[in-house]
This record gives sequence, C-alpha cells and structure tokens, in this order.
Amino acid sequence: MTDFTASMPAPVASSGPATHTRGQNLAGTRERWRMSLEARALVLVTAALVAVGLAVLYSASALQAVSENRAGHYYVLRQAVGVALGAIAFVVLAKVDAERFKALAWPIMIVSLILMAAVFLPGMNRGNIGGSRRYLLGGSLQPSEFAKFAVLIWTPMLLVKKGERVRELGKGIMPFVVVIGALVVLALLEPDISVAITYCVLMAVLLFVGGARLAHFMLFGVVGLMLIGVEAARNPYIRNRVQTYLAVGQSTEAPPDNPRDQQYQSLVAVGSGGLLGVGFSQGNQQRGWLPLAFNDFIGSIVGEELGFVGLAGVTVAFALYGWLGFRIARQARSPFLALVAIGLTFTTVFTAFVHLGVVIRLLPNTGLTLPFVSYGRSNLLLTLAMTGILVNIGSQRERVYGVTATDPLTPGGA
Repeated sequence: MTDFTASMPAPVASSGPATHTRGQNLAGTRERWRMSLEARALVLVTAALVAVGLAVLYSASALQAVSENRAGHYYVLRQAVGVALGAIAFVVLAKVDAERFKALAWPIMIVSLILMAAVFLPGMNRGNIGGSRRYLLGGSLQPSEFAKFAVLIWTPMLLVKKGERVRELGKGIMPFVVVIGALVVLALLEPDISVAITYCVLMAVLLFVGGARLAHFMLFGVVGLMLIGVEAARNPYIRNRVQTYLAVGQSTEAPPDNPRDQQYQSLVAVGSGGLLGVGFSQGNQQRGWLPLAFNDFIGSIVGEELGFVGLAGVTVAFALYGWLGFRIARQARSPFLALVAIGLTFTTVFTAFVHLGVVIRLLPNTGLTLPFVSYGRSNLLLTLAMTGILVNIGSQRERVYGVTATDPLTPGGA
C-alpha cells in the first residue's frame, strides 16, 4: 500500500508546559482544532462557490417557478434551507475527529445499501421523475448521494485494513468489487447511469492510490467499460444521449426532432454569453429553451449571463478546491485520512469538471450537477458535509492551557 506517513507533519505542540500530557484533566484547559492555511483557504473557496450558486440559481429558476404558479424565489429559498443545514453539518464535522469514521464505515455502507434498495419498495415513487426511482421522503432524500459518502469512507477503511493484501485478486480486490458492485447494480436499476459510473470511478481511483496492482486495475477497468457499453446499447435513453451528442458535434443546427435539445441549447447559451455575458438575469435560455437550466445545465446559465470570464472563474475555483484538497491529503494525520481526503476532493472536482465538460460539449450529457451551484439539497448538504470533513483532516488538535482559552469560532480565538 502507498506509504502516506512520510509526508505527514509533526504533531502540533501544545501551548502549555511540556510536562502535561493529553490524558490529564487540568482545570482551565481545553482542546481545539487549529485549521491549516489550506483548510482556511478551502473554507473561503467553498463560501464563494455557495454564494455564486445561490445568485445564479435565482436567475435560472425564477421563471420556472412562476410557470408552476409559485413565487419566483421558490427554488432559491428551498436551496437556502439546504445551505443552512449544510453549514451546520460543515461546522460540526470540521470539529469532529475524522478518524472516527473508520469505525463507522461498515454501518454507513449497510445503511446506504438499505436506502438504495428502499426506493424500489411499493409506494416509494413519490417525488421521482420520468419513471425513475431515485428519491425517498417525497423527493427530499436521494440515497445515491449518501452512498457516495459510503464509498469514500468504506473503501479507504478496507484498504488500510488489508494493507499489502490489496495486491491480491481474490482476498484483496474482490471484496471491493462485490460491495461497490452491489451499489452499482442498484444505481443501474433506478436507473442512474452517471451515479453508477461515479461509484466505479471513485473505487478505481482509491484502489489505484491505495496500492492495488496496475494489472488488476486495468482488468476491472476493461470489464467495467464493456458492461457500460452493453448497458448503453440496450438502453434507448443512453443511446439517444450519445446520438444527440454526436449529432450536435457534426452540425451547428439544432436536432430536427428536438429543437430544444439540452446539448445544443447549452452551446447557444455559452456562445451568446461572449466574454462578459449578457448580464445577471438577462439570459434567454431559462425561458424554457433549456430544460433543467437550474440543475443539470446551470453551468450554461453561468456562461450566458457571466460569459467566459464567469465560467472560467468557476473552473478556476474548482481547480483551487482540488489543489487545496490534495495538499490536505498529503499532510493528513494517518493513511486512512489521506485516502479519505483524496476521495472527497476527487469526488467534488470530478463532478464539477464533468458538468462543465457537458456544458461546452466536451462530453455527452451525463446528468451530473455542479457542486455548490446546481439546485439539489441532498447533493448540497452532502458536499458541504464532505468539505467539513476535509477541513478537519486539514486541521491539527492542540491543547490550550489557562483560564484565558478562547473559542476558535469567535473573534480573537484563533
């Protein structure tokens, strides 16, 4: 397994006498987490993306809400609730030792499998769209999003537990294939092809970083691509998306059978935005031309209203998020936390860049949202929670002695 211990920083010294140990219960002492420079910068990047997301979401969803006989701020207010809940999760998880998730990995995975299976129970189709089965509680809970977190915690736990045995095929790799494969099958049955692919990619990245043999990695990669190809060939929905992607790439005109095709209208939106955009809330695509403009294609609205500069700014923000996250992983306190940090960072950045790639037609439509920006409270809550864990991994525990110890969340408490 890859040795992460060489790059780990030395423990932060306590701000008190060296003779006191962590186990002593001394009057006037307390422990707190001191965020590294990378963790502090990550908080700022996240806050900026959330703020931009709420602004763009209002512009992209107002007309849609009005057309549904709702107030224009209907969707942005619902998203604001997700921001509030996500902020609470962020603060709590940033102050909880992320190492504790190692013991919770199996329970989290089991709960994820149960929730993923629960969407197929009779009476659970409320809140789902187009015959798919992806939501519970009337659309408030999307189990596949929670399952991403399960993959990101369970896979590193088992990698660390197996150690060098991960290079074996039977007892090393197969347990990962069986458990993550169960999640993939459930995702395909919903159907949610993009999420199923995401699970596979996350597992592959973590196995590769965790020390799996390249031959095994390539073997399962080829098998996975073959299965995806078979599924795409028999699934008319996926086949139509690929055909539309190829058709738009061969012509500058809209597909004759669907002039409001998302891929084509996304190109129109980004192209009409030019360098600086047409102005906030002045775009035309959210007037019904671009379906799901505030969700799967909100990046197109950014490109239309804020132009190349706005879209490039969002891209740079996610690149910075990735750079900070991987630096945090390099300085992690343990191999488990290093793997978790890599997985958390990769998930957010990978999803963002796939979304942006779809917007400018580098990739066919995948249905992946733009983290922190697209409408979706389950995804927003999960992404903020994962960022909170990443901030904790980028922090060091320290002990403060004396009655003047202050809270790090209040002014002057740093």
